[in-house]
Amino acid sequence: MATGTEHAPTAGEYIGHHLTHLTSTGHKQASVIDWSVLNVDTIFWSIAMGLLGIFLLSRAASKATSGVPGRFQAAVEILVEMVESQSKNIVHGDRSFIAPAALTVFVWVLFMNAMDFFPVDMFPRIGELFGIHYQRVVPTADLNGTLGMSIGVLLMCIYYNIKVKGFGGWLHELFTAPFGNHPLLYPVNFAMQMIEFTAKTVSHGMRLFGNMYAGELVFMLIALMGSTATAAGFFGHVVAGSIWAIFHILIVVLQAFIFMMLTLVYIGQAHEGH
Repeated sequence: MATGTEHAPTAGEYIGHHLTHLTSTGHKQASVIDWSVLNVDTIFWSIAMGLLGIFLLSRAASKATSGVPGRFQAAVEILVEMVESQSKNIVHGDRSFIAPAALTVFVWVLFMNAMDFFPVDMFPRIGELFGIHYQRVVPTADLNGTLGMSIGVLLMCIYYNIKVKGFGGWLHELFTAPFGNHPLLYPVNFAMQMIEFTAKTVSHGMRLFGNMYAGELVFMLIALMGSTATAAGFFGHVVAGSIWAIFHILIVVLQAFIFMMLTLVYIGQAHEGH
């Protein structure tokens, strides 16, 4: 790891280095929103995981048979049936696009979350061989990435609000719900609607970011145990890392499921009137 100094990095320097993004202007610290730069590492790994998900799902579709399915096809069929069942229970309307979108969201977020299972120093070390000294490989541990996805869900909600209710119907709902159709209540209703849309979008992205960012930090702290060059440190690193990785499997899958379910819930709400 290149820190610009000759001495071994301290714990703070080590964590700070691993929390620094590769950006369009060089690099920057931490996971704050900055509209003046692009987090190149987040964009790269998001696209890479999206393409991986498309490849695996398309491969399963092309290899599908009506006979006894193989293990891979059976796993994909179980996943598709689960998403279809959830979308059917939540969204009352045409689901020809919504169910595949929910499946895409689940697989995409799952793969991005799963990048946390790779050793903390693996990809940064590989990047250094190509002159890339800063790199974060978990896109969902970047608030810019998770809020970007939640804004995408917001745009889908607006689209379905207009599609289902018509632009005039949705506009009428913005000013008459939830407190009623009265001119004096129009500003209050509109303000409440804007607060609701904003709160749902921000909480949607923040929930995923918070869980994955915390998990990323724990892996970094565990990695520091192995840098003590002691038997206890090495033993603690292996044991603690193994235990946390096993527990983290639940977090990775659960957060992908929650993000997908909230996507369905918000789109389902767009199909219903107040």
